[in-house]
Amino acid sequence: MNRREFVSRLTAATAFAGVASPAAAAEGRRVALVIGNGAYSNVPALLNPPNDASDIAAALKRLGFTVSLAANAGFDEMRRGLIALGRDAAGADMAAVYFAGHGMEINGENWLIPVDAELKRDTDAANEAINLQSVMLQVSNTTSLGLVILDACRNNPFAARMNRSIATRAATMSGLGRIEPVGNVLVAYAARDGTTALDGDARNSPFATALLRNIELPGVEVTFMFRNVRDDVMEATRNAQQPFVYGSLSRQAIYLAGRPTAGADGAPTPLPAVALPAPQHTPTSPTIDPALVGTWEIMVPSGRGQSRWIWQIMGDGTYRFHAEPQRSARPHEGTITAANGHWTLHALRGLSGYSDGGAYEIRNALAVITGKLGTGAWKRSAE
Repeated sequence: MNRREFVSRLTAATAFAGVASPAAAAEGRRVALVIGNGAYSNVPALLNPPNDASDIAAALKRLGFTVSLAANAGFDEMRRGLIALGRDAAGADMAAVYFAGHGMEINGENWLIPVDAELKRDTDAANEAINLQSVMLQVSNTTSLGLVILDACRNNPFAARMNRSIATRAATMSGLGRIEPVGNVLVAYAARDGTTALDGDARNSPFATALLRNIELPGVEVTFMFRNVRDDVMEATRNAQQPFVYGSLSRQAIYLAGRPTAGADGAPTPLPAVALPAPQHTPTSPTIDPALVGTWEIMVPSGRGQSRWIWQIMGDGTYRFHAEPQRSARPHEGTITAANGHWTLHALRGLSGYSDGGAYEIRNALAVITGKLGTGAWKRSAE
């Protein structure tokens, strides 16, 4: 079973239209500003952003966010909305901004473009557009997560018509530029820095379609949710568009649609077991949950692309780890305990002195593992 099939099966009915799920509501106060700009006055219109914004706003409401929605917003409306959001975000558990429309990078700065912008010169951006840095500041004062989601990397007609006051320094590039958020802020681009995103010819853009498919899945940690979005977009666009997330969070797992629950009403339907070769019958140590014995794998993004991490957990309380390609992580082996949803690990060879631990939950062919590296989903491997 591939990741997309797994994601689809997890979409249980945990929220009713217009009503926040109890799990989400219990997490604390959540606020959001959603903007969809399509009807630009001075360049051709974009069809999907108002639809994208409307649908994302509805999803965020179901997740317990208090949402302000702005369609085809001018500069003043965007500025006022961000100021109000910043006030509401102070002390909130989560604050989010979703923007669909035109965005551009000028001289190392990223700008979100209101519908009334003219941008005849590069220097006009400071007075006619919204700086991404200011958006990140408005969501940074939360106790858990500040989230900025930008479907704003489309081919931008403003760049072609703009006069550059300092041509060598202020040249524009395709899409948005790379950023480095600080604190508890994540910024998700529909297409990674320096590349452009598709508006699409359906109701929603490819990125918004993938986000809507994944954002309300219960029990999926937020960073892993964006990995699912990435894979869905790359599949839908035949690898022409790669979403990218910037920022670094602590080891605390963060859930938009509620934490994983086992056996609760409305919980995801258990996945069917994957047919695997008959295992070797090794006596199981009392310190190892038999459900965790076997070979598991997860795909991990890195600066050089995807790498495959593989754990082989034996019933006698030992494990072996290796990665493909090998340079992405050092192979090692050692001892492991796992019982009653908690695990610990101590490396003895290859990575001497390393230890880790955390929580786990087994869902047949999937293991949701929380440790020093955050929360991820391992799948059973036939290896």
